[in-house]
Amino acid sequence: MDNKLPAFSGILEYFINFHKKFKKIFDSTTAHEEPLPGEWNTKLNSMQKMLLLKAIRPDKITMAIQNYITEQIGKQYIEPPTFRLANCYRDSSNVTPLIFVLSAGSDPVASFRKLCSEMDMNARYDTISLGQGQAKKAEAKLENGRTKGWWILLQNCHLCVSWLPKLETIVEGLTEGNHPDYRIWMTSMPSEAFPVSVL
Repeated sequence: MDNKLPAFSGILEYFINFHKKFKKIFDSTTAHEEPLPGEWNTKLNSMQKMLLLKAIRPDKITMAIQNYITEQIGKQYIEPPTFRLANCYRDSSNVTPLIFVLSAGSDPVASFRKLCSEMDMNARYDTISLGQGQAKKAEAKLENGRTKGWWILLQNCHLCVSWLPKLETIVEGLTEGNHPDYRIWMTSMPSEAFPVSVL
């Protein structure tokens, strides 16, 4: 590396002679924040330091990249945008379901109910937690919502795998002739059985 990249000239010899100084970086839980030994901490720029870190602790390179982005263009570029359910609603229509893909510990129902309140839908939404024996009830709620302009939240779709083909048929049959306020909202853990056409 040091014969092709002038900034690294002498690094191999330094590393061989002073490898114990690099052990602190190797052993650190915050290796991406550790200063380089000797003149290397001031001689190398941030990008070059990342190259050296990649050779010593490749598992910390992602965090080093995040630090680099923050340093160069700002922290806002590494922070995920705040989830705004109202924005999702504005992008939706009465023929396209909105799907929450759940992860452990997540529960979007509180956000859903808050949006119902904000959008004056408190009296026109219904929820059902899917599972054994809930398919017919869900179908009735979907039909009621379609004609009256309700929001229907189908929770835990992954627990009703045998009914998912019927749900796919219902979604494929949606038309813009449905009530304009009608929305289908769904929650599901990641599932291979979830219909791709609904996604």
